[in-house]
Amino acid sequence: MTNISNSDALPHRQYEDVLALLTGTMMVALGLVLYTNAGLITGSSAGLALLFQYATGYGFGAIFFVINLPFYYLAVKRMGWPFALRTFAAVALISLLSRLMPDWIGIGHLNPLYAAIAGGGLMGMGLLVLFRHRAGLGGFNILALYLQDNHGIRAGYFQLAVDLVILVVSLFYLELDKVALSVLGAAVLNLIIAINHRPGRYVGMS
Repeated sequence: MTNISNSDALPHRQYEDVLALLTGTMMVALGLVLYTNAGLITGSSAGLALLFQYATGYGFGAIFFVINLPFYYLAVKRMGWPFALRTFAAVALISLLSRLMPDWIGIGHLNPLYAAIAGGGLMGMGLLVLFRHRAGLGGFNILALYLQDNHGIRAGYFQLAVDLVILVVSLFYLELDKVALSVLGAAVLNLIIAINHRPGRYVGMS
């Protein structure tokens, strides 16, 4: 099999990056809708935002946007302005969509097991789209991408470790069965990233 390096790859066009941002954030936002309706928790900065929402009652979108602000310095310094700007746009879109989607989608019945698997899958695929167009959802996603690009640590495996810490903290706010289902969802999400987002497997550039 012939290896293709990044130097051989055609860069993404600007409209492709825009479409990827819209597609990826819509998938993540839909996964978050399933999680919030089922009372589940996820990881990374989105998980922290959900914890604050469950604990305080404040809306997810504003909390998520504020939590990510300190991480943009690392994004600019380590990943460059293009990545930082795309990530800022993705975070802003998630904050907006998470506010609007409950008005667009009404869920009368939702099985928590389905929500964990489908929601985790949607968020994993959404993040994969964003990662492949050199964007993220801020927070620990930025750190995960930096560690993979500079130290060879798989983004998915690092993110899984962070997510497990957040899930342990969530035991103080959620029932044990909801935390267990959230662990399953986190595994689905991060396995999608670990399997599909790895050096040499995809060479698209933005």
